[in-house]
Amino acid sequence: MTITERFSRTIEYFQKIFPAAETELKYGTPFELLVAVILSAQCTDKRVNMITPFLMERYPDAESMSKAEPEEIFKYIKSCTYPNNKAKHISAMSRMLVSEFGGKVPSDTSLLQRLPGVGRKSANVIASVVYNKPVMAVDTHVFRVSNRIGLVKNAKTPLSVELQLTKHIPVGLIHVAHHWLILHGRYTCMARKPLCSKCGLSDFCNYYSKNMVKLKQT
Repeated sequence: MTITERFSRTIEYFQKIFPAAETELKYGTPFELLVAVILSAQCTDKRVNMITPFLMERYPDAESMSKAEPEEIFKYIKSCTYPNNKAKHISAMSRMLVSEFGGKVPSDTSLLQRLPGVGRKSANVIASVVYNKPVMAVDTHVFRVSNRIGLVKNAKTPLSVELQLTKHIPVGLIHVAHHWLILHGRYTCMARKPLCSKCGLSDFCNYYSKNMVKLKQT
């Protein structure tokens, strides 16, 4: 199977099972999503969604959040991972957003990465989800699933995965393909016990093929 065929079949499958794929982070404005994405680092979306309503009710925009000290923000986010660092990042991010961007979340990934607490992956999430930019955010799910299926080759870093995926996925689908891969990784192709028997990609999945051979040999 060629790499083009592999991508074609994968996309066709995901379009059927995830016709309306979108982020599971709950947000109402670009700023709310930006805060949620910072909070989501090494933390589940479920936990973040429990935190953000109370935080955003108190600080609904960059202007109000920029006036809050990290210690004040910490009170609202202490149940997430690394709350001290994230409180500092959110406070500094809000201040920069107000001082340099007029309180508006930029769409350019290079500008987004200037904000405290926002790396390449987070910038790509914001750009793709809010602005439908053709950029691919590679988290642990995207990295794992892409390698297992065989969509990428010799990809040892998130950047390598990102570049290979964006090379083969049609531009108009890149922003939604990010969600396809994440959802597949969360609910089917899990790290420890993937549900291969329920996956429609198993007939050409490298991971499934290798593991089936091992099972037959035992």
